[in-house]
Amino acid sequence: MDNEMQTESCDVLVIGGGPGGSTASTLLARKGWRVIMLEKVSHPRFHIGESLLPMNMPILRDLGVFDAVAEIGVVKHGADFADSQDKPGEFTSYYFRTALGCQSPHAFQVKREEFDELLFRHAAANGVDARERVTVEDVTWNAEGRAIVEAKSDEHGPCRFEARYVVDASGRDTFFGAKWKLKEKNPQHQSAAIYAHFRGIDRREGEDAGNIGIYWLPQGWGWVIPLRNGITSVGCVCWPEYLKQRRGMPNDQFLMQTLQQAPAIWGRMEKAEMASEVYIAGNYSYACKQMAGKGWIMVGDAYSFLDPVFSSGVYLAMSSARRAVAVVDGALRKPSRERALQREYARETRRGLKKFSWFIYRFTTPVIRELFSRPHNTFQIQQAVTSMLAGDVYSNRPADRRLVLFKLICRIPGIAKAA
Repeated sequence: MDNEMQTESCDVLVIGGGPGGSTASTLLARKGWRVIMLEKVSHPRFHIGESLLPMNMPILRDLGVFDAVAEIGVVKHGADFADSQDKPGEFTSYYFRTALGCQSPHAFQVKREEFDELLFRHAAANGVDARERVTVEDVTWNAEGRAIVEAKSDEHGPCRFEARYVVDASGRDTFFGAKWKLKEKNPQHQSAAIYAHFRGIDRREGEDAGNIGIYWLPQGWGWVIPLRNGITSVGCVCWPEYLKQRRGMPNDQFLMQTLQQAPAIWGRMEKAEMASEVYIAGNYSYACKQMAGKGWIMVGDAYSFLDPVFSSGVYLAMSSARRAVAVVDGALRKPSRERALQREYARETRRGLKKFSWFIYRFTTPVIRELFSRPHNTFQIQQAVTSMLAGDVYSNRPADRRLVLFKLICRIPGIAKAA
């Protein structure tokens, strides 16, 4: 690039303008730092991951966007798990209000193009220099320890930034993960997704109308997420080998063929009309070998992505972004604290991921299917599972103790059958 190119300076440069990037940018700007956030495309843009968790709600309030999100969202009181034998119309509902230590009795279902844009514009309103259609191409560090960020603007061409800290919130692009070959497929769980938006999907009645529905498939599981204006997100998460069987079949035909294998979903689709193109995402589960280093840190999907069965993606992105803010702010004010702050951040991040992942790795096994479809609340185990479903995975010791008992039940077939 031209050495005469003007270099813009900032305290923090954030790569990515999704929920994680916007959360980190807003909170850092409020602490008085000059923040530049670069998003490679323009908002609004389609994105999957429309189901928020109750533990998102305190973060939305901290950001000051709760009421705005409520206006674009569908209230979600719980999660419905279809009967383990896939009997149409038979569900077990986990209501968030029953969770141990309930912090919010509900969440929202949102169209991500609306939700992400709302957070991005809100960041700009809070003093963030938020730019769209600017793609980060490389990051290096100079002799003074500052990051030199080379980027390209669709409108203005090549551009350069100098930052004291870089936050990688690039999502599944995993900017640093790709740059340094840190990204690894999850060896314990491989999955791929095929999904679309529909009109005319039957909804449940009353307070259950906004619940997410989880269904069983021979090749994995499926979701039904009610959104506003009569739109419903429907998708399937399957083994990658199954999706390879398309063999030239149109994606919409393959999706419908897959949904037919779950009678409980198909029974809701008599009047369904597809309202979007069909999307496919492969290599769904991964993690990076490192999540932070001198002058940089990853948040959300930039570090790891789990199977979306428990709708953890947006929550993990926003919660990790909020915790990363403490790392960045502390390191900028006192550089000697950086390594200790990053170690604690990594420990907490992995702890939350571990709790979700234990269930995810076993979710389609017969024992877990049966326990989720026909739970008992002996020793408040069902309430502890509901706490996990609500996203309360960091500091809920009463729930943690009961989840240990749940795991024991899963490992002993005789007890599981009796439970």
